[in-house]
Amino acid sequence: MVRAGRYDPPMLASIAEIFRAGGWVMYPLLALSLLGGTLVVERAMFWLMNAGNARRFGLYLADLQAGNRSGAIARARDDRGALARLVRMLGSSEGFPSEGVAVAAVESLRPPIERFGATLGVIIAAAPLLGILGTVTGIIESFDLLGEATTVSDPTAVAGGIAEALYTTAFGLTIALLVVFPHALFRARSERTLARLEALAGAMADAGEPGSRN
Repeated sequence: MVRAGRYDPPMLASIAEIFRAGGWVMYPLLALSLLGGTLVVERAMFWLMNAGNARRFGLYLADLQAGNRSGAIARARDDRGALARLVRMLGSSEGFPSEGVAVAAVESLRPPIERFGATLGVIIAAAPLLGILGTVTGIIESFDLLGEATTVSDPTAVAGGIAEALYTTAFGLTIALLVVFPHALFRARSERTLARLEALAGAMADAGEPGSRN
């Protein structure tokens, strides 16, 4: 498509036309899609950095159960994962951390693990609702045009309201579907990681070098 001496690729032109046909609701939906995509990418990168938690958990736990606390701390020295951070935090003090200190350490690591979970949940809920709002406004527009005259000379005017209803609903549902599956995966990873942190904190509170227990 050529406009004012500029060539627009057909696909981009079609997307722009669909966006305009969807009406004002498409703008907040677009904002939600950009925000959701950004947060999904950020969470995916975070969990890639924490990949292999199950194997690391097994290694740390084996060291602690064998009484090799210093070995677990040395293993965690060059690890940037959440489990290694916990081992370093609890291993930085002399002696065994108390239960309260261990719980506080786990809680201090909870925010980065669960970060943006609530926001992704809001996007999943809000996108379809905005799509339904677009459906309602589009249908209202069509009925308003039908009520203004006994006959409709231009059917495309009524079709514009119906298109708005369909496009916004489809866009809202698409956003929700694209976010809900990563969100479910991230939530499952968060729960497993927190459970491992709690188990590791308990092991750190009880483990130590042989002969070092008071």
